[in-house]
This record gives sequence, structure tokens and C-alpha cells, in this order.
Amino acid sequence: MNHKDNLSPVERIKTQSNGLRGTLKESLADDFTGAIREDDQTLIKFHGMYQQDDRDRREERVSKKLEWLYSYMIRLRLPGGFLTSDQWIGVNDIANDHSTGTIKITTRQTLQLHGILKSHLRPTIQSFNLNHLDSIAACGDVNRNVTCTANPSESPLHQQTYELAGKISEMCLPKTKSYYDIWIDDELLIDRKTEEDPLYQDRYLPRKLKIGIAVPPNNDVDVFINDIALIAIIENDEIVGYNIAAGGGLGATHGNEATYARLASVLGFVDSEEKALKAVYEIITVQRDFGNRSDRKLSRLKYTIDKLGIDQYRAEVEKRTGFNFEPAREFKFEQRKDRYGWTQNHEGKWFYTVFVEHGRVLDIEGYPLKSGLLKIAQTTDVNFRFTCNQNLIITDINQEDKATIESLLHEYGISDATEKTSALRKNSVACVALNTCSLALAEAQRYLPSLVTKIEPILEKYGLLQEDITIRMTGCPNGCGRSPNAEIGFVGTAYGKYNLHIGGDRLGMRLNTKYRENIGEEEILTTLDELFGIYVQEKHTEETFGDFSYRYLQTLN
Repeated sequence: MNHKDNLSPVERIKTQSNGLRGTLKESLADDFTGAIREDDQTLIKFHGMYQQDDRDRREERVSKKLEWLYSYMIRLRLPGGFLTSDQWIGVNDIANDHSTGTIKITTRQTLQLHGILKSHLRPTIQSFNLNHLDSIAACGDVNRNVTCTANPSESPLHQQTYELAGKISEMCLPKTKSYYDIWIDDELLIDRKTEEDPLYQDRYLPRKLKIGIAVPPNNDVDVFINDIALIAIIENDEIVGYNIAAGGGLGATHGNEATYARLASVLGFVDSEEKALKAVYEIITVQRDFGNRSDRKLSRLKYTIDKLGIDQYRAEVEKRTGFNFEPAREFKFEQRKDRYGWTQNHEGKWFYTVFVEHGRVLDIEGYPLKSGLLKIAQTTDVNFRFTCNQNLIITDINQEDKATIESLLHEYGISDATEKTSALRKNSVACVALNTCSLALAEAQRYLPSLVTKIEPILEKYGLLQEDITIRMTGCPNGCGRSPNAEIGFVGTAYGKYNLHIGGDRLGMRLNTKYRENIGEEEILTTLDELFGIYVQEKHTEETFGDFSYRYLQTLN
């Protein structure tokens, strides 16, 4: 059951790591290489970092007998995806001083910086710390960044779920103080008693764990792709409890049929926040104790649930919580997108959602997005929130500041870029992929914008340019760009080649199906042209492309 006889090497590294410290201090002190020691490459993830290299430059480096150009990605822990304007200014400066300069918004409502050299790691973390930010548990075999519905104008109840995201994040933090010991203060005296960790013990989880909270009717967090999903149940304008689901996850491995994408299964309803927190905690402990620790490809919570069966998993959770789930309550999602442009909430505050293509905040010729956002942060007292669709919301804008921000949005071309962009582009998501992800087989964020440019005329031909079709691309089958639950999903198989998937629904309640295998751009465009043509001829009234293509696939089978 616990796979104790055949533990993967990562399990040994975790249990022998001295509270996730390993030999990280020695690795950082080694000036002869840009890399860190092999075991430390596992441990650094728990501190919110990945070691990467520039894959575009591997060949050139090898030819010059130089080691690969190693650098590090750092990801912040931002439950619910919130920054003050001062913190945004701080992140902007840190990006300029220590990274490539690009600020990357992720699909989990947080930020990451790329291209940080080893000698800059501690200064970067210390600068974040001065801005009251950290990267603890943003990666690694622990609970990752907790997501929740992004835009406070969606619902007066938003604040409640945002605060719950923070409570879950705090509850699920590792107890070790190694982050502060290694990155902030070398001389830190730590009472190891306080590091005893009843949740993670010394072995942590078998794999990463993701939690999301949705407030119907908008599923902007893609809640069912999470290991643990909470759906707020609203009656008479109050949250009366949460439906709790478990077992979502989109990663798979090419050629390994034991791996698959899966949406979370609903366990039931709890009638208080206290019970929701207890249920989340115990779902995690069951995964800690029953999850597969011998094969990391089969170690996510979804595989544990499918191995035990949903009823046995629920029973084990109920035994540990001391209460039973009630039958799930009714809820309805009506959309899964961001509200671009201006919205106003129940308190009269204004919000502006900026379209950020694939989350990349930078200045390019003719579009100084990064400079514009910095100017807004410096000029007005606003906050920033991030969405699971990789966009940014300028939030909590007072009526008297609205005109100033409107003027700056126009001056820097931000409102034009947001308001004049096609619906397909606004509903596109891509993972980082090449050049920094070591797992990528194909391009994603560097390629999807140009592919969308070639798809747009086809949509225009069929009068579909403003249809809210979701299109997502991942450079490998690990699912970071959430392509398995898009209406059109691309999964990289080799450089320039993708599997094309269709038939996911628009609301995030159904996965898509592989339709074409290992195809290049020409065949992608021809195939989509053909599908859009059939769609406009044969669709039912109000039928989305995802629902039509799902129905179309049934006729082929």
C-alpha cells in the first residue's frame, strides 16, 4: 500500500535532507559551476525554485567546451494571486536586477522570474523577503499555490474565498525553517522541535498537490483540474458551505497508458469553513499515507483515488475528519473566462482586467506593457491580482483615480491591446516550454501567438472571430498549459509537432480527446479549417465549438 519496499530516489533525498536543507549551502558556495549538486536540485524545488538551462544555447556551449548555461526560475507563493502596488514595484525592480527582466504570470495566479544566476539566488530571495514575499513551497512535493476566483467584482463573497485560500496555504506550509536558514540568515538559530511536521512528517507528499476554490457561476480557476477542488455553494447571497472534490490533474506521459488526465471527483458537501479546512487537511494526509512513492509518474492523488476507489478514499477521509460528507449541493458554472476591461464591484470600486498574452509582462517594440504597469503602480494606490488565465487585474481603484488610470492604459497601449484582441487569443493559454523547461518536446508560449495569428483569418472566414473558443498548448504531455480541458488543445510531441485534441467543453467540466497525432502547422491549419467549416454548417443553436466537436467525435466512433 505504501510502496515502502521500492521507494523512488527522490524519497530518499527528502527523508535524508535535514528538513529540506541537504547540502544547499555548500552548493551555493561552489563558484566553479553554475549548477547545484544533484540531490539539491530536488530540494531546491521545495524552496520555490527550479534549476534550468538555456536549451537554445546548449550546442554552442558544448562546442566551446563550456558547461550548459545554468540559471534558476523562482516562483512566488501568492495564495489567491494578490500584490499591493508597492510589492509590484518591488517585483519589477527585482526582475530587472536579477532575472531576464520578464515577469511571468502563471496559470496558478502567481509570478515567476527566469534566468537568475546562482550567485543572484540569495540576493533575489532576500529582496523578495524585504517586500514581504516568499517562494516557500511554490514547487516540490507539497501543497502548491492555492488559487481562487480572481476578480473581486465577480461576487461580494470573493473576499471570503480569498481569505480561505490564505488559510489553506498557511495550514499546508512545511514546518521546517530551512528557507530562512539558507536564504535569509546564515546565523539563524533554530529550535528543531518547532520543525516537527505532523502534516508532511519527514517524507512530504508523494508528488505535488494543487488546490483551487471556485465561486460559481464563473469557473475562472478551472477548479476540477486540481487535486483538491472547493466549490462555494451560495444560498441567499451567503456561502453556506463547499462542495469538495478530489483527484484532478492533467499530466500524462506519451506512450504510457497507465498515465492520464483526470478531472476531480466530487466527494460531497461540508457546511462550514472549519469543516472545509479539516477535510482538505485529511485528504492530504490520506494521500501522504496511501500515495505511490515508488513510481513518480503514478504518484499524484488522482491515481491514489482510482486505485482505492472513490468510496474507499472518501471513507478514509471521513474516518480521519470525524464527520461524514453530506450529499453534494447543486451549483452551475456559466463561464470560464476573465472579464476584460472595466468592471465595478458592490462597493463602487473599479477593476481593470488586462490581457497579458501567455502571462509575459515585458516591454516590446510598440507595446511597453511592463513600463505602463509600473507607472500605474507608482502613480496610484491600487492592488494587482493575477488570474488562472495568465492575466492581470488592476484592482481596488477609487472613482477619483479611474480617469488617471484610464489615461495611462491608453498612453501605454494597454487598453488597445486588451480591447482590440480577438476572442481566440484572449482565450489562449500556453506553458513556458522551450527554451527553459527541461521537459519540453516542442514550443508553446513562443509559438502559440503566431499560430493564433494564422488561425484568426480562418475563423473570420466562417464568422467565428468573436467566438469564445478556448485554445491551449503545452510543450509536452505534463499539462501545465491545461491543454487537456480546452476546446482545442495542442500537446507537443517533437519540435514543430503536436497532437491535436478537441471536444473539451467551455466550462472546464469535460476533458478533450485526441483527434490528430503528431502533426505540423500546415496540417493543423487545414484540419481546423475543415472542422470550423463543418461546425458552422452543422452546429445546433447556441452550441459551442467544444460541445459540437464532442458530438462530432461520437459520430466518427
